[in-house]
Amino acid sequence: MENLLKRYQSLLSKVQLGFERNLSSQINWEARAIGLKGARGTGKSTLMLQQIKKRGDFSKSVYISLDDLYFKNNTVLDTAEQLYRDGIRRLYLDEVHKYHDWQREIKNLYDFYPDLKLIISGSSILELQKSSVDLSRRVLFYELPSLSFREFLELKYGIIIPKFTLEELQKNHISIAQSIKEKLDSPLTYFREFLEYGAYPYFMEGVTDFGYRLQQVVNVVIDYDLPEAKDISVGTQSKLKKLLFILSESVPFTPNISKLATQLETTRPILLEMLYLLEEARLVRNLRSASKGTSLLNKPEKIYLSNTSLIHSFSEKGRNQGNLRETFAIDQLQNAGYSVTFPKQGDFLVNETYLLEIGGAGKGSSQVSNFENHLIFSDDLEIGWGRKLPLFLLGLMY
Repeated sequence: MENLLKRYQSLLSKVQLGFERNLSSQINWEARAIGLKGARGTGKSTLMLQQIKKRGDFSKSVYISLDDLYFKNNTVLDTAEQLYRDGIRRLYLDEVHKYHDWQREIKNLYDFYPDLKLIISGSSILELQKSSVDLSRRVLFYELPSLSFREFLELKYGIIIPKFTLEELQKNHISIAQSIKEKLDSPLTYFREFLEYGAYPYFMEGVTDFGYRLQQVVNVVIDYDLPEAKDISVGTQSKLKKLLFILSESVPFTPNISKLATQLETTRPILLEMLYLLEEARLVRNLRSASKGTSLLNKPEKIYLSNTSLIHSFSEKGRNQGNLRETFAIDQLQNAGYSVTFPKQGDFLVNETYLLEIGGAGKGSSQVSNFENHLIFSDDLEIGWGRKLPLFLLGLMY
């Protein structure tokens, strides 16, 4: 136990409070039990440690990672009970999916110690979602997404920009873009940086090897996290990686499921399940039409990697600009909480209200002009006009 607490103190001493993720202000930290889920590398552990440091109640709070070797011979329940006797009333448990039968012990702690607040976190979204049904009455779950362009600017450069809703962007995009231009000499230079390596905060540890680090994270997700949540073979793992590579080098990918299954030497049902697993692991985004719903059996209309950093990390050839544009748009929209579906015309239908067309400077409105609430987002604009907006503005919504 002593070594466990020393490791916690060491981590706490290193965490900084200068930058906090947008999600932090949305969490009800006073709830009896909170669950943080999200892809690997998004900053869940840092978020927990920052909360302890902000509160300053060090004698009543402890952070523990359940992948520590200590838990090879000790249970979470016994450890928590000992800490409770020592006065701990806020217990932060990280990497819970690494601990066998964690759901039962969390439920027991919740039921037996009404004044003990539990904050749990895990990187295996599949495992946490599988358990969220059992814990739904007890644990309030939140998801930490990859970084927004706005968060990237604050974390890397200390440039603070307010959040805007899509409605605010539509109404005031010219004045908003002008205010951004006053803070950034060249908004598009910063935007291109973000597209390359801005999705995960560990770019702060070095940009040069960011792509290699990201590939390692993806390998851990496919080789270790997915098999823990789903019985998949080594052969399937290899095909999942091949699929990510194919998506990284594609134009906005409209799948022919039968053809893609043949290319991956698998069957249609298995391919659809693979796409589901990758989506649940936050490695891809499957765009579907609103009429078809999200059933596992329904093929997506388009498939994107989850963010543009993944495209840059996996692609060995030139990246398709259209793919980068659309991936950025759907990534930032969905992370901000908007519903995005595949429309009959245009690129994205947002909250069944806004029809979005994504393109370059020459993109016109001919494809969407008959839709009242249509918006055109261009990736090489700094300041727009009318219904034509700079694409980077979609990165200011969270």
